[in-house]
Amino acid sequence: MAQQDSFLRGTFKKTTKLFVIAGLLFLLGSTALGVYLAFLSRDLPSLQQLEHYDPRLTTSILSKDGILIKELYVQRRIYTPYDRIPESLLQALLVTEDHRFYDHWGMNVLRIARAAFINITTMSIRQGASTITQQLARNLYLSMDQTIDRKAKEALTALQIERTYSKREILEMYFTQSYFGHGAYGIESAAQRYFGKNSTELTLTESALLIAQLKAPTHYSPFKRPEAAERRRNLILSLLRNSGYITDGQYAHAIQEPLGVIWQENDKGEGIAPYYSEMVRIQLEELGEELGFDYYRDGLSIYTTLDSRLQYCAEQAVRSHLDSLQVKVFNKFRRKDAPKLIKNKFPEITQKELQEYLADSLWLDSTFSDQSRVQVAFVAMDAQTGHILALIGGRDFSESKFNRAVQAIRQPGSVFKAFSYTAAIDNGYPPTYRLLNQDVVVHMPDGSRWTPPNYDGSRGGLTTLREGLKKSLNLVAVRLVQEVVKPKDVIRYAKQMGITTQLAQVDAIALGASGVIPIEITAAYGVFANRGVLCEPFAVMRIANREGDVLYEHQLNRKVALSEETAYIMTDMLRDVILDGTGGSSRWKYGFKRPAAGKTGTTNDYTDAWFVGFTPQLVAGVWVGLDDPAVSLGHGESGATAALPIWAAFMKTAYDTLNWEVADFIVPAGVVEMEICSESLKKARDFCPNIIQEVFRIEDAPMEECPLHTGFSQRSSR
Repeated sequence: MAQQDSFLRGTFKKTTKLFVIAGLLFLLGSTALGVYLAFLSRDLPSLQQLEHYDPRLTTSILSKDGILIKELYVQRRIYTPYDRIPESLLQALLVTEDHRFYDHWGMNVLRIARAAFINITTMSIRQGASTITQQLARNLYLSMDQTIDRKAKEALTALQIERTYSKREILEMYFTQSYFGHGAYGIESAAQRYFGKNSTELTLTESALLIAQLKAPTHYSPFKRPEAAERRRNLILSLLRNSGYITDGQYAHAIQEPLGVIWQENDKGEGIAPYYSEMVRIQLEELGEELGFDYYRDGLSIYTTLDSRLQYCAEQAVRSHLDSLQVKVFNKFRRKDAPKLIKNKFPEITQKELQEYLADSLWLDSTFSDQSRVQVAFVAMDAQTGHILALIGGRDFSESKFNRAVQAIRQPGSVFKAFSYTAAIDNGYPPTYRLLNQDVVVHMPDGSRWTPPNYDGSRGGLTTLREGLKKSLNLVAVRLVQEVVKPKDVIRYAKQMGITTQLAQVDAIALGASGVIPIEITAAYGVFANRGVLCEPFAVMRIANREGDVLYEHQLNRKVALSEETAYIMTDMLRDVILDGTGGSSRWKYGFKRPAAGKTGTTNDYTDAWFVGFTPQLVAGVWVGLDDPAVSLGHGESGATAALPIWAAFMKTAYDTLNWEVADFIVPAGVVEMEICSESLKKARDFCPNIIQEVFRIEDAPMEECPLHTGFSQRSSR
């Protein structure tokens, strides 16, 4: 009995000791686990992060006719609502990655145990056990490191995600967040990248191929390793068959289908209208600071004023003309400017060596590309709204990001004459007012004196304002600012019509001696088309977030710059430029017959060539030149030959493409059209030999009948 008691006491002591040790070990283990979990939790996403899913999404810049112009992103990802995910895609994901997705709470314990056993027995990591939720946790918040710490963080984060979101929301986030290879983040981006379609249009086999990319996008790339991609796709199709989602017949048919992917060359990310979209991006930078959005990650929709059809017309017109112009300009450059540039580069060069260099066109083109490359600026607008419908800022965006349409300041030449004539008309001088077409002395901004000739070297007697503008007579234009309106008045009208650049208050203002920005002078001519109202040009109409809420909406900025009467009379005078003046080739050569008005412009030594013109529906401006203002386009490359062809070709194609109705400029109530004698410029009698039609303000119309003709004569019209 004593022995038995002793044994029991000994056993009790040993058992107690074991319990104490076990308890201590459990306590130590629990403490260690707690410390470890606490250590891990320092780097886990906060509850606020988990509750606010905010993926980096692609911002889309859209034209007014619904065409995607440009995408802005760090990762090309498009938010994909659950309703846009095809059932075949969902099933392919579930059978491949997590068939018990709807049964677990973030982790699949049995799968983890099985994977751990295989990895331990093989002494390698051969099996993964991550659920869809764990994969989402890793994609959202963690790294791809194959470590125990990362796996533990992944599991803890997955548990929190399951507590925060529904299964439907988790799938939605997964398909938006996952990487499918070749720069495609999210299923919508992947569907477009691989198949050129939206995710809602994916077929069974396409869905299986995209899910195949999730395991290893590089290894299973259908572009680089099509055999491996096909094997993986067919494996997923077999899993769909085994799960009962598809029949044996469907499976047999599906595995015979080709991969069907479409290789799409990268477009360097420039989009349809690169100068336009970059102008929009710069504005988004400013608006983002003001409104608090990040256009590189917020998945915004930017609705713009661009019309992709008109942009295409503009690009075609520019390309077709500039290619031939470049050849002419380069040949003139080789003769005129290149010898001087080569001598500056090689001071000790011999005449023989110089001729060898000049004969090497490839060397010349590469060495002096900036000096010999013809550049262009083109803007088309809706004068009634200010919508920028098409814009080109240079010959090649990949070569030069400088946007000449909105950033370049160039001398406008005779295009600027419209402001001088506007000042005169608005102050009561009718189109029949006459000035002497004889030599004048012009005071230049630097204080020097200049005696400019007419473009054709002609001189004449008294010449009407209409004739002076139509023929772009420099002598009449200068006399206009010397005798009728002052330079400061011309500047005032230019400013109220939208010109913001610094303008020198000198006589040379009449000939466009001060620089302007192409988009501004185009908008200024829009004042004539829009019956005296200036509409500030703009590109961004509206910005919406990923939910469709409007963050920004542009408010039209209109102001009255001229009276309706002045705008119409100027329009009628500028119409003569196209009918039979310096812009006449738009009719007889390029076949543009719609009611239109405009003005050519050429600067000294043919450095800048311009044409700005308009119809009742559209105003467009063209500048052509070289970036270095010291280099000329070459003799004879005037506005009529270097710039007008682009404008005329654009207008002809634009009207043919959009099929607008024929419209004419509206005559305001304060303007009267009447017959006058071309000699006396008084109210015509039946006996005047040449009777023309002229427009006047009612208060400025001549009331006196022609005093020169009292006999019968045959009529003619202007």
